[in-house]
Amino acid sequence: MFEGFAPALGEAFAAAQAGDRRLYGFANHVLTSTFLGTSAGLRLRHDQPTGLLELNAKGAGGSAWAGVGTRDFTDVDVAALTGDLARRLDWGERRVDLPAGRYETILPPSAVADLMIYLYWSAGAQDAHDGRTVFSAPGGGTRVGERLAPLPVTLSSDPAAAGMECAPFVVAHASGRESSVFDNGLPLTATDWIRDGELTSLTQTRHSADRTGLPATPPVDNLALVGPDGGATLEEMVARTERGLLLTCLWYIREVDPQSLLLTGLTRDGVYLVEDGEVVGAVNNFRFNESPVDLLSRLAEVGETGPTLPREWSDYFTRAAMPPVRVPDFNMSTVSQAS
Repeated sequence: MFEGFAPALGEAFAAAQAGDRRLYGFANHVLTSTFLGTSAGLRLRHDQPTGLLELNAKGAGGSAWAGVGTRDFTDVDVAALTGDLARRLDWGERRVDLPAGRYETILPPSAVADLMIYLYWSAGAQDAHDGRTVFSAPGGGTRVGERLAPLPVTLSSDPAAAGMECAPFVVAHASGRESSVFDNGLPLTATDWIRDGELTSLTQTRHSADRTGLPATPPVDNLALVGPDGGATLEEMVARTERGLLLTCLWYIREVDPQSLLLTGLTRDGVYLVEDGEVVGAVNNFRFNESPVDLLSRLAEVGETGPTLPREWSDYFTRAAMPPVRVPDFNMSTVSQAS
């Protein structure tokens, strides 16, 4: 598994040292075997490989982060990751202070993943039906069928998604509002949570499906956001930005208001100022206040989808594919002293 990965990592550390940079991080891989059996004779097994690589670089230009999820490390391009880190450190050698405010902002796939995963975790049908969440309809019921985004974005899960394969059946260790041991072994299939901008499904058990009148759609352990065909790369999006911010990642994300799914958190490891299509320097960090649901309604551009690793939620969720997105007015609510 590590035959090609380990030498590439060694070369990256040597190159960082030669370039007067510090490179550090960790790689992790586990293989989890799940055996499922019931008194009715059900017998199922699933073997789940889960790996990730996170790298940080430090130098005169501050710090930068890159990460990727993987099944076996054969698809990890260490040179590309460390090359991006070196470029970001070069950007950071010029510093620009900016005040809090709303800025046109390009969020890279990792930051998008952290926001969309929280949206996904908050999309329980029973809580929505009971009027507890942003997906609750005024007067009762859920917002399924309502348009959330003007752009034709689709948020989906698929246990057979290439590179993100996961358990094709329900594995419930306990019963709660979003899971039921009585659903154990229920087959999982590809599910669109948002299709072409419209909310189409919420996560739920067979019991909550009886209450809501919606199909039973248990959660799947991966998530992908896809926009219109022909989405631009992150570099192409930067090249056509007149003035805006380019983020690296988000962290310390916490929920402020479940009724709007307002989240707060901090930027980390590099916020860059883009002017006339070029990155001209690094700016200070910010605290942000944004709802991922409201964010969908304000998307100006959705780029090309690819595998990514969420920074905040990588301990719990590694199988994600996201695009970079452009938001015309991302809310940087206060300046942060975090580095």
